[in-house]
Amino acid sequence: MTPLHMHEHWTALRTIVTKEVLRFARIWVQTVLPPMVTMALYFIIFGGLIGSRIGEMDGYRYMDFIVPGLIMLAVITNSYANVVSSFFSSKFQRHIEELLVSPVPNSLIILGFVGGGVARGLTVGVAVTLVSLFFSPLSIHSIPVTLSVVVMTSIVFALAGLINGVFARSFDDISIMPTFVLTPLTYLGGVFYSVSLLPGFWQDVSKLNPILYMVNAFRYGLLGTTDLSLWVSYAIIIAFIVGLYVFALNLLNRGVGVRT
Repeated sequence: MTPLHMHEHWTALRTIVTKEVLRFARIWVQTVLPPMVTMALYFIIFGGLIGSRIGEMDGYRYMDFIVPGLIMLAVITNSYANVVSSFFSSKFQRHIEELLVSPVPNSLIILGFVGGGVARGLTVGVAVTLVSLFFSPLSIHSIPVTLSVVVMTSIVFALAGLINGVFARSFDDISIMPTFVLTPLTYLGGVFYSVSLLPGFWQDVSKLNPILYMVNAFRYGLLGTTDLSLWVSYAIIIAFIVGLYVFALNLLNRGVGVRT
């Protein structure tokens, strides 16, 4: 690749990411504020009212224990939602065709949409973290682990949102996966409880849930406690990034869902 092509590709990537960031930033009242309010309610109800009766979890105050999970919940849902809605809207309004006929590689198109999803996921994550400060003191056990896990998890679900957007044929289709797959897996991913509390069989079943590894790795980054191997969690997250990226690239190269 010549320096000229590299410059052109960088300009294209920057343009797509900027468009995606401005898309959610312009309507921050709809994209950033609602998760903050929702998470504040979680903190009040689960952490304050119910948590006071539960006591400690893994040696931590219940409020402190659920903070990492709730931050990760916000990052996951918003990274996913941003890309699936944006990509499907581009299909619906036929904006995506302009990208497909341009000399921009499909890999950059994916990176551009994913970049926007990650930006929204991390923005909401920071906002929810600020909300959590009203309920729990911020504790960071390992900054490298905390940052790497939250960014990689955001990438995973931004890629998943893009794949959903590729297959979606109507606006109803973009809500099926979050409702019937993403939400159940997230709530069963150790956000509100330690997997060590489950009987042996259900612990084994829970370990089939990839979100469990992401939540536990992030909890280790903040609190220094985890029910699972940190390195296994990293391996699973990286495997999902690679697998989903290759799958998404293959879909775009074949024109699945975007060419008539």
